[in-house]
Amino acid sequence: MLLGAIADDFTGATDLASMLVRGGLRTVQRIGVPAPGETVPDADAVVVALKSRTVPAAEAVAESLAALQWLRAAGARQFFFKYCSTFDSTPEGNIGPVADALIAALGCGFALACPAFPANARSVFQGHLFVGAVLLNESGMEHHPLTPMTDANLVRVLGRQTDGTVGLVPYATVEQGAQAIRRAMTVLKEQGRRYAIVDAVDDRHLMAIGEAAAAHALITGGSGVAMGLGENFRRAGLLPERDDPGALPQVAGAAAVLAGSCSRATLGQIAIARENVPVCELDPLATPDAAALAAQALAWAADRLGAEPVVIAASAPPDKVAALQAKLGRDAAGALIEEALAAIAEGLVARGVRRLVVAGGETSGAVVRRLGVRSLRIGAEIDPGVPWTFAEGGAAPLLLALKSGNFGARDFFLKAFEVLA
Repeated sequence: MLLGAIADDFTGATDLASMLVRGGLRTVQRIGVPAPGETVPDADAVVVALKSRTVPAAEAVAESLAALQWLRAAGARQFFFKYCSTFDSTPEGNIGPVADALIAALGCGFALACPAFPANARSVFQGHLFVGAVLLNESGMEHHPLTPMTDANLVRVLGRQTDGTVGLVPYATVEQGAQAIRRAMTVLKEQGRRYAIVDAVDDRHLMAIGEAAAAHALITGGSGVAMGLGENFRRAGLLPERDDPGALPQVAGAAAVLAGSCSRATLGQIAIARENVPVCELDPLATPDAAALAAQALAWAADRLGAEPVVIAASAPPDKVAALQAKLGRDAAGALIEEALAAIAEGLVARGVRRLVVAGGETSGAVVRRLGVRSLRIGAEIDPGVPWTFAEGGAAPLLLALKSGNFGARDFFLKAFEVLA
């Protein structure tokens, strides 16, 4: 194993794994921390997917350190802490506390932080995170039900989550390439900074940042900054050229989409799907019972399953999300959606679904755990950051696509299955 990665949610893990496959690394995603002594997958990179983005910080730190311990024992040469390209967190964490703990455990003293992913309209300029042409706090993320992002200045955001200090490698330096970036990070480390937010507005910058961090024990960021890591390993003579690092088995069966994300992107994808395929939109406000919601959805799907996908969605615009949280409380509302969609996924697989798209990080975590999936072999991308995967460890062969709520083109739910044709 060359690279060992820890991701704070399941869709973020597949996003990173997809980028690594694109870079020529055979990649496996593990669901949860592997047991001590568990067989190491035959892969160049392993991404351990946690559900740690919104849990208490101490719990997130403990799980992340356990994942690091396993990856170190498995022989990984470099480590990566993956979080969302919208830097999803709260003033208390969990990005800062987890990164602090990983830095301390590795004894490296310093790490870069770069969530940029220009292919998905995420860029960092002068330390500020943009979504498309607008600042993060004007992008809709300020209304996120669990991690509302109200400040686009990443130096400030990360600074509130750590007892270390945060510096900036600005655009003008990044434009000069890998050597200039490396020098700037060295200066920041010598000044006693623990982190460097690094600007990036296009893929050239991400490749240069990756090259500059070739000798770093730990890299933190979105999947974009992993773009150049495969080339680092090839330059070092550690990674051979591979014809198809993302090859997956073929699996036949019915097709379905489960959507729990309330992001603007996912809501738009549901709207396009509604015009083309059967869509069932759940109403948890009217039926605040997970078992009842699952029964409704499975009854609706019974006569509709086939080669054409069906879409079952619990996604809702901000006003409806707020109404459900007011009625049940934030945590209970989220748990209701996750439990219902996990039960629906289990029922769909029992009814012959073998190609399944899941939208939303929390939803994806709930679904793979209910299905008993232990690992995912990463395949080709559908859209930037969203690959098909082959699920291992469940009750039946299954192709899974776990989509971050913010990712994918408007026709994603249709295009995903066309890729498999």
